[in-house]
Amino acid sequence: MAFSTELTEEQVELRDWVHGFAKDVMRPAAHEWDEREETPWPVIQEAAKIGLYSFESLATWFGDPTGLSVPVTQEELFWGDAGIGLAIMGTGLAVAGIFAAGTPDQLVEWVPQCFGDEKDPKVAAFCSSEPEAGSDVSNMRTRAVYDEANDEWVINGAKAWATNGGIANVHVVQAVVDKDLGSRGQAAFIVPPGTAGLTSTKKIKKHGLRASHTADLFLDEVRVPGRCLLGGKDKLDEKLARAREGRKGGSQAAMATFELTRPTVGAMAVGIARAAYEYSLEYAKGRVTFGRPIIENQSISFLLADIKTEIDAARLLVWRAAYMGRNNVPFANAEGSMSKLKAGRVATWSTERAIQILGGNGYTREHPVERWHRDAKIFEIFEGTEQIQQLVIARAISGLHLR
Repeated sequence: MAFSTELTEEQVELRDWVHGFAKDVMRPAAHEWDEREETPWPVIQEAAKIGLYSFESLATWFGDPTGLSVPVTQEELFWGDAGIGLAIMGTGLAVAGIFAAGTPDQLVEWVPQCFGDEKDPKVAAFCSSEPEAGSDVSNMRTRAVYDEANDEWVINGAKAWATNGGIANVHVVQAVVDKDLGSRGQAAFIVPPGTAGLTSTKKIKKHGLRASHTADLFLDEVRVPGRCLLGGKDKLDEKLARAREGRKGGSQAAMATFELTRPTVGAMAVGIARAAYEYSLEYAKGRVTFGRPIIENQSISFLLADIKTEIDAARLLVWRAAYMGRNNVPFANAEGSMSKLKAGRVATWSTERAIQILGGNGYTREHPVERWHRDAKIFEIFEGTEQIQQLVIARAISGLHLR
């Protein structure tokens, strides 16, 4: 499969279908759910009714051999609204975690339960970050101990910043099984619906993405069946043995999940940037000062030209990384991290410039650019901060284990 920036007829139809939902359903509801700071269950249900929020849709997008269906859909959803977009697509991170580490049987059993159905939609959560271990996953303290007599894993610890944490039907939890091995001594577990010991007492009030539920979690003697270890015990034992002998192995589960999702997150950021660009462009054409539209001022028109250029550059990096990931082309220069780094920067910068173009109006909640600016900032922070992406890229291009 050759890389191309020319979308197929099917991809164009997909883009237009998702754009229609974003325009007609998400945008009219965006301000309300941002103000309420609540999960927009009615919008999620509407997405489920038309098949946009489902395992089948996600599998179809990921099955696209070009790799472009996923970033195309994410850009349109987050053009609609980032908070609602993450409420709809936050489940995808947990699904990616299951895909990255799970067996075929585990995929069949757990992925459908992440979504529920159109009458009763559910969400899922991927739980990796902790109060003392965000970017530094090697410092993770949540522990999982195997109870051989009962074929159960007992999990204890705390998780932070979990999207859908506490309201999820399925939680995918990263935990340490051998603390002496650092990040290579970790594994991922399914915590099934209704499992005792998993609680959430704190919903986080956020600067942006307010329609997406984020919470801290506590795991107190959480017992899950042995079959809930993603990948199975034989695979885990083999991985741990390799690590103890100093042999190289695959990346640990949390990092494998993030590698799969970084171009997707980049596409989300591109969607926010594009929304701000399009809105500020139309505003500049209609806003008249000193007897002419402000777009006739070179300072405004050149700024809009720069914004458009940066957005297109970020999209191309995202599409390249998405293609490479789908076709198993190695990220020799950390192209996945490049795409997320660039797109996050562009989203923050573009939305800030959009506020400037609107002037005082841009600073009010009467116009959506202030919300897009609040939503954009997190893309320089979550799923690997801007500095972590730089570190990953620097290690890749230098061949050195820089710290």
